[in-house]
Amino acid sequence: MISIAEPSPRTLSDEEFAMFQRLVKRLSGIALGPQKKPLLLCRLGPRLRALGLRSFGEYYRRVTAAGGEGELVNMLDCICTNETHFFREREQFELLEREILPAWHASAGHGAPSARGGRPLRAWSAACSTGEEPYSIAMALLDSLPSPDRRAAAGQASPWAGAAPVGAPGICILATDLSARALDQAQRAVWPIERASEIPEQRLRTYMLRGTGASAGLMKARPELRELVTFRRFNLLDAAPKRFGLFDLIFCRNVLIYFDAATKASIVARLIASLAPSGYLFLGHAEGLHGADHRVRCVAPSVYRLQPPAGLEGSRNTPSPEHASCLRISE
Repeated sequence: MISIAEPSPRTLSDEEFAMFQRLVKRLSGIALGPQKKPLLLCRLGPRLRALGLRSFGEYYRRVTAAGGEGELVNMLDCICTNETHFFREREQFELLEREILPAWHASAGHGAPSARGGRPLRAWSAACSTGEEPYSIAMALLDSLPSPDRRAAAGQASPWAGAAPVGAPGICILATDLSARALDQAQRAVWPIERASEIPEQRLRTYMLRGTGASAGLMKARPELRELVTFRRFNLLDAAPKRFGLFDLIFCRNVLIYFDAATKASIVARLIASLAPSGYLFLGHAEGLHGADHRVRCVAPSVYRLQPPAGLEGSRNTPSPEHASCLRISE
């Protein structure tokens, strides 16, 4: 049993901070450097007050005791950084829409209309936070579909999302995050109206609803957009379950900076293993693969493409069985 002095909850001793450093690293892989001590004090302080605890030592014992799993989730929610916005690192989305998606649709055996026999395009937002990234991906993928009806709907002048419903039988998006609180907000798909400035106007009209009455000052993603995204709580330290399948696009941006080099390398290796043949991995601009993995080739800043094995350049057109259908992920 660890004996810890009971200081005021306004203080966090070096010993207590070291224990939380080890706990957070073991559970999430996040490395809390010494400079993060004030951050931990600030973010966990409200949890101590809510639980009526007198010290961080007491809180540590609470979250590590049998039956403390629920509060452990709350602790990780407090520590995780959920800063994000729509179409973040816009140059990557421009590459996606200008080159990657047109090439996908032009490939034999692909394309959005399921009547053509094309398989779904599958994307994974691996650190989705409050949902801005996966919904940005969904908008980009929808706009890549050659659908006259959808194009006509996008051009209507009704308040944002008053046009005819859009559909996408050929798109499947998985969005995961460690933070249960962030995932809950992402699934609600509601944001302050100020976030509208991050989305091109035509897409606002097509894919977003403006709140009225009690919901004034808010915007919400249309049902047709929300239905494209499946949300799951997932720890990047874990191996992706087989039921996740393989992905043509994986976004894991602005999260690797919180891990040490060894943890980052392990996570990247697992992400690459989840790529479909010739799939793309998008990282944050500060997260390039220095000393790049031989399995992937850099095609743009922090964007990597899986190299097909020698002699299997055509394997993109013969997806594995687990890659051949939309997500059907059980709880």
